[in-house]
Amino acid sequence: MRQVLYPLAAIGFLAQPALAEEEAPSLMERGAQLFIEGFMQEMEPALKDLQGLADEMEPALRQFMTEIGPGFMDLLGEIEDLSAYHAPEILPNGDIIIRKKTPAEKAAEDSDGDIEI
Repeated sequence: MRQVLYPLAAIGFLAQPALAEEEAPSLMERGAQLFIEGFMQEMEPALKDLQGLADEMEPALRQFMTEIGPGFMDLLGEIEDLSAYHAPEILPNGDIIIRKKTPAEKAAEDSDGDIEI
């Protein structure tokens, strides 16, 4: 959540005219300031809701990372190229499988994204 608030606060700070300035802000500066102020007012309820959601999810995410994190990091170390695999599938019994693409599937996918110049 802090990752969202800090940049927004920095933008709001930068939009404020310097206190030491004796000149009145230009119309562009005043317009930017009003835009940022309006944006912050409109976003405030959503940011508060997001903060509440983050606070609710934090214990579960910490538990997930404690229990699953090390195994997940080992798995990511084994997978060199995620594009070489199909999306995960959940089987009726609850097992999750990740199929590796065949060389033909990989070649067909690579050729679809090529752009000739």
